[in-house]
Amino acid sequence: MTDAFTLPEPYSRLSVNLAATGALVTDPDGRVLMVKPHHNPHWTFLGGMLDTGETPRAGCGREIKEEIGLDLPVGRLLLADWAPPEGRRPLPLVYFLFDCGTLPGLDDVILQEDELSDIAFLPPSEAAARLAPHVAARLPAALAARDHHRTVWLPDAPTPTT
Repeated sequence: MTDAFTLPEPYSRLSVNLAATGALVTDPDGRVLMVKPHHNPHWTFLGGMLDTGETPRAGCGREIKEEIGLDLPVGRLLLADWAPPEGRRPLPLVYFLFDCGTLPGLDDVILQEDELSDIAFLPPSEAAARLAPHVAARLPAALAARDHHRTVWLPDAPTPTT
């Protein structure tokens, strides 16, 4: 990949966004599967950046397989989010979080140790507290979207009450 590229007309005047995908996985008790990347001080959902030309659903399945060695079904889109450029990321980000079901435990997981240092099922409140502050709202919104069989555009979602 090059550091910069030029888009041909008329695309050079249009917005360019990065895209990432994530997986909401819970255990039978409703705890949320979270992973701890080496490069990030915060825990995250399974997932990551999309490859060029990859659909969000395909990217989610690929990331699950790469990160924990499992082929989980990538279900319904729970939420989409948008984030402005931040830190080392020079472009806005569009984020897609999918319902990837329930996993009975971590026995069959093969953790990608080059990228991840830990994995755990956490109660939703603890999982949200371990997420980066600018993405923490994704968890309660995704859980509510799963419960109500809907998809949420997070920037327009009401703030959950506790």
